[in-house]
Amino acid sequence: MKITISDYKTLLLAAKQQPEPQRFLFVFLKASLPKDHHDSEAHGFRTGRGGALEAVMCVDKDMNELGSFSDLITESEAMGQDWKIVLVACLAGNNGIAPTTEDALQPLKMMIKTVEHGGDLSKYMAFDRQGEPLQFS
Repeated sequence: MKITISDYKTLLLAAKQQPEPQRFLFVFLKASLPKDHHDSEAHGFRTGRGGALEAVMCVDKDMNELGSFSDLITESEAMGQDWKIVLVACLAGNNGIAPTTEDALQPLKMMIKTVEHGGDLSKYMAFDRQGEPLQFS
């Protein structure tokens, strides 16, 4: 049975159906105004448009550590970082063995570098703070 991923809940369901155990990678982002911005960019940023995405924190989680999207928000708020978007990727295990936190370090670093260098974010799932899926083009 193929699941169409339409929200965080169906993302978790799809991950549970994979042949190998999955580890979730989360990179939390906020929008910031670049130092070399123009006045028009500053105005747009103040009205909620534009800016550059900046990674503020990241975490990896085993499938057994995941709950609802509201649980993820609660945990992130305990870290005291403001964020607007969370990028999500999955790391597959091998031969029935789930990836470890150590296995997740390099892929998390690559996700952060992609954000820092303005790379293609369309390969990741993305959600706003309300749990609504976002698409990058």
